[in-house]
Amino acid sequence: MEKATAIWMDGEMVPWDEAQVPFLTHALHYGTAVFEGIRAYQTPDGTAIFRLREHIERLGRSARAYGIPWEYDVEPIMEACRRVLRENGLEAGYVRPLVFYETGAIGLNPASARVRTGIAAWEWGAYLGEEGIRNGIRVRISSWRRISGESFIPTAKGSGQYLNSVLAKQEAVATGYDEALMLNTDGNVSEGSGENLFLVRDGVVFTPPISAGILDGITRASVIDLLRGEGIEVKEANLTRGDLYGADELFLTGTAAEVTPIREVDDRTIGPGKPGPITRQAQSLYSDAVSGKLESRRQWLDFI
Repeated sequence: MEKATAIWMDGEMVPWDEAQVPFLTHALHYGTAVFEGIRAYQTPDGTAIFRLREHIERLGRSARAYGIPWEYDVEPIMEACRRVLRENGLEAGYVRPLVFYETGAIGLNPASARVRTGIAAWEWGAYLGEEGIRNGIRVRISSWRRISGESFIPTAKGSGQYLNSVLAKQEAVATGYDEALMLNTDGNVSEGSGENLFLVRDGVVFTPPISAGILDGITRASVIDLLRGEGIEVKEANLTRGDLYGADELFLTGTAAEVTPIREVDDRTIGPGKPGPITRQAQSLYSDAVSGKLESRRQWLDFI
């Protein structure tokens, strides 16, 4: 990751190397934080952040879900995200807001700890690689199960819960794969370590429902909307490991991953072993939407 020059911290722009927190920061010890990942794109009309409002609204919902008393309204944080991009001179990049408990408590109850908010931005290319975007990635079913609503809040982006994803990602990379797919406690497919999953069979697109323990992804919702707008049937359905092996096409979506094809699962070739037509259509539609070429989805762009 190539750092930018400054980070927004509680209303002030702070030099990157000075945006520090004390060692006894509660979130550092217990993962008591919530965050968002947002991309900004260069368009013919300038830099635009993709679905900024929806991301910041979800940040607020995540804070409420985990009981973090976050006092900011949506609009000031939206403007702070724009400011971070402007002041770092970024025409495109990745924006990371973080709301976290700092000092004031060291036990498991963070109630007396100070709540802080930071926003960083930096240049970040294809999360799963340009080669993966073009030709697809290799994935494996993780031995680690996706967190359930019985223990965490899968629909929120709580920092601590992502240790689950870290375990799955590390295992996949260590065994020669690009990414992991995680099953839930019922044995159905949930999602990747940081992405939502789509399956194509006989021209119909399927994706696991919220009840499968997935994050209700904003990129996921955008791709569903875009495909349905083209007359393609998209259904939410529980999927099994066997469904993956028999798919015509598979792809992942997420802010970092954007739309990334899957060419193999557990060393089994998916379809012809290259991105299929609906995957390519999803990639093209999404690319047009984020770059300002799709007039019908221009409301998704927030220009800085």
